[in-house]
Amino acid sequence: MQYPIRALALMGALAFAAGTAHAQVDVDTFIKRDQFTDIQLSPTGEYLAATLPLEDRTVLVILRRADNSVSTKFTPEKNGHVSSFAWSGDRRVVFDVGKKDGLLDRPQPTWELYKLDVDGSPDILIGMGKAIKAADAHKIGRTTSYVGAEVVDLLPAEERYAVINVMEPGEARYSSAERLDLQTGNRAPLVRSPVRNSTFATDNAGVVRFSWGAGSDNAVKLYYREGNAGEWRLVHDEAQAGTVEWPVGFSEDNRIAYLEAQNKNGPNSIVAWDIAANTRKVVLQDKVADPEKILYRPNSQVPVGALVTAGQTRSVFFEPDGADARLYHSLEAAFGTAVEVTSTDKRGNLLLVKSWAGGNPGDFFLFDATAKKASHVASRKAWFDPDKTAQVEPITLQARDGVALHGYFTRPRGGQGKALPMVVMPHGGPIGIHDTWQFDRDVQMLAAAGYAVLQVNYRGSSNYGRAFQDAGAQEWGKAMQDDVTDATRWAIQQGYADASRVCIYGASYGGYAALMGVAKEPGLYKCAAGYVGVYDLPMRYARGGAQETRSGENWLREWMGSPETLADVSPVNLADRIKVPVFLAAGGEDVNAPVEHTRKMEAALRKAGVPVETLYYPTEGHGFYTQEHQHAYYTQLLAFLSRSLGGQPAKAAAAQP
Repeated sequence: MQYPIRALALMGALAFAAGTAHAQVDVDTFIKRDQFTDIQLSPTGEYLAATLPLEDRTVLVILRRADNSVSTKFTPEKNGHVSSFAWSGDRRVVFDVGKKDGLLDRPQPTWELYKLDVDGSPDILIGMGKAIKAADAHKIGRTTSYVGAEVVDLLPAEERYAVINVMEPGEARYSSAERLDLQTGNRAPLVRSPVRNSTFATDNAGVVRFSWGAGSDNAVKLYYREGNAGEWRLVHDEAQAGTVEWPVGFSEDNRIAYLEAQNKNGPNSIVAWDIAANTRKVVLQDKVADPEKILYRPNSQVPVGALVTAGQTRSVFFEPDGADARLYHSLEAAFGTAVEVTSTDKRGNLLLVKSWAGGNPGDFFLFDATAKKASHVASRKAWFDPDKTAQVEPITLQARDGVALHGYFTRPRGGQGKALPMVVMPHGGPIGIHDTWQFDRDVQMLAAAGYAVLQVNYRGSSNYGRAFQDAGAQEWGKAMQDDVTDATRWAIQQGYADASRVCIYGASYGGYAALMGVAKEPGLYKCAAGYVGVYDLPMRYARGGAQETRSGENWLREWMGSPETLADVSPVNLADRIKVPVFLAAGGEDVNAPVEHTRKMEAALRKAGVPVETLYYPTEGHGFYTQEHQHAYYTQLLAFLSRSLGGQPAKAAAAQP
């Protein structure tokens, strides 16, 4: 099979055809898969490891940097996705595989670990081996079908070994930290977790020092021990404190432990805990947003700062004038975008830098720290020119009760700034997910069709602290929905949107919010579109996966409410209030939002006399995988929106010879 490896040599980017609001939209341009997802440089600088998305799986490839040729690769089975990977030594990548049943799902871990040498075949280290084809697997050591594992520490000083978290099966599982021989697959126990469903953290010497997890009550407990001979002691309990803390690293001398700490009010902070003195000091806290990703000193596990997205993404450091801060700020200034150093060679001279922006899908550059020069490596979507995409503008507004809301407003490229037709696009999730400052293909496609797009992080979203997320508990169809309404009215009051041309569209929970929006706010929206949505909330206690465990059912009750209270905020019971056209799409194999939600919503709308059109694919899951199905879906969506808002439909497909 041929892979688009030559994309690594591309320096330029092609302008996309649907660059203005006046051209019909070339859907295929937007649904085309990324050329790469993530890339990491080997310690010697000789190789690049990269994940490559295919239709229904994500492949791992190792490339020789000298000529961009493929050295080796790993291809999982259908619905398998290489979730995370890292170099372990000069010539080996260790990775895990997740599974998801639809494009919009987040990969669920299979708890299998693999290794891939630069000139070898994939080997399973631990796990059941279901994600790898038997003909390609060379099982080593004594793996078992009854445990799974995740990497804790790849031990840079001992590249033959790793510390892993080995988990027992079942919801009430305990786990053990073990030392894994990456050559033989043999394992040696280190310490057992004091809490269920836990993970571990090591210091810079590879000693397991923290363990944290939660039982069926979903309350996270954090334990600490002094060293290999130390006993576990509880240092933070969510059930008592009402907040969660977890470790993110140690100082170079292991005397300071850095924790990310939730606060009862305001965003999360990074705290330096002097272990011997038992004193704590806040070293990083933004006024608006949580740390989104911890930044580490090159070639170390020592945290030095974080990326924060309070509007646009930027870097913040424990020492604002330190060398790490100066490096990042110089890169940000040079690229004019957000940046992240994803990996370096072991000398610290070659840095692989990822850059992105709201209108830029992302590029990878190799930065020579000595020569102060950068060379282009790859673009995720090389066919887009960031100078011709719609720009994503951060916004802030107040909800009706005074709560600050943050989000993004995207205007069509070349369009007028006022009185625009607008699509409101609530994100999925809903709890613990947030819209961020990044390239979103749906947003860009809608902007190319001539629409402004409004995204709001309603309460319940992550990124703005514990209290803001907790404020979404049991607020489906209530305060969370009111936040979407208030943002819509804000955009109209600002003159950005034409009040007579506003529709609402979303996927998963966003589909729920779209249908709930037109039921709860008659007259505000001219149409609604729901993609793989949930519309009958009590059904979630019977179908959907979460209800299959005690912790999952507790989560449903904590965040959604009891089944008896949810009928009044279920769109299937409110169809007679909906007075505008509706478009629904779903997949027959959707486990997250079973297709019965959409079937029942369609039936209720037809009974109420509401104009409704649908699109079903029996073989698709939570989001359509195949590009043929995606093309049909977006073509129908754009045609549907065009009839209500007047924007551009999809460009007709070229005739086949």
